[in-house]
Amino acid sequence: MKKKPWWSTHKARIACFFPLLCLMPMAAASAETPEEKGLAIATEARQRETGYQDSVSELTMILRNRNGQESQRELRIKVLEVADDGDKSLVIFDSPKDVKGTALLSFAHKTQDDDQWLYLPAIKRVKRIASGNKSGPFMGSEFAYEDMSSQEVEKFTYKYLREEVLDGTDCFVIERYPADKKSGYTKQVAWLDKAEYRLQKVDYYDRKSELLKTLTAKNHQQYLDKYWRPETMEMVNHQTGKGTTLQWKNHQFGNGFTGRDFDVNSLQRAR
Repeated sequence: MKKKPWWSTHKARIACFFPLLCLMPMAAASAETPEEKGLAIATEARQRETGYQDSVSELTMILRNRNGQESQRELRIKVLEVADDGDKSLVIFDSPKDVKGTALLSFAHKTQDDDQWLYLPAIKRVKRIASGNKSGPFMGSEFAYEDMSSQEVEKFTYKYLREEVLDGTDCFVIERYPADKKSGYTKQVAWLDKAEYRLQKVDYYDRKSELLKTLTAKNHQQYLDKYWRPETMEMVNHQTGKGTTLQWKNHQFGNGFTGRDFDVNSLQRAR
């Protein structure tokens, strides 16, 4: 009797084993380090926010001192997406009278230092913000100048920490470390919801690695069936007891802005 080939007698066993061999490279490829997973989450969050071209929004800024006393300002923010670089933004104060006409122009960059200019109507002068001063407070608020520029993915390195429920919302928790050595922060811990990758909360740690302040974003609303924006952002400084609340409204997209609307030379004529 002729002996059967070895592959014939083990055909069923081989058929079962081959799919496992095929899956092994896929499983290895899907394994991520905490750094890779943190970067992937940040990249996904950023990609979901791109493509709107430009926007303009109205804000109420409420400044609160450690005794709970408040003062209020009205302002607008214009934003222009820039292909292959960071966004351009223009913040214009409309009231009260003592800050009306003050404007901050920011050119964010992915890998280089951001460019920022501040126009002060009281002295009718445009002042360039030095890179070493961007950790300072913006117009007396608890937001630093570096907070006012777009937070490009390339500005940080990342590390995935855990999953956590925050106020009933399932979130990813990641750490991000500023690439800029002149940043006022050593690290930031960010909570992003797992459903839409919306930023929910950020803890900021100062140059001594101590908790400095916390940003909380609330009441996200969707625009153009894609883009989410919080109605309220609250920054609390744990070291001074001060706080700043931003209340957003009247978002408008696709305004046809161009680079000329974000011109340094016309900053003092911003309206």
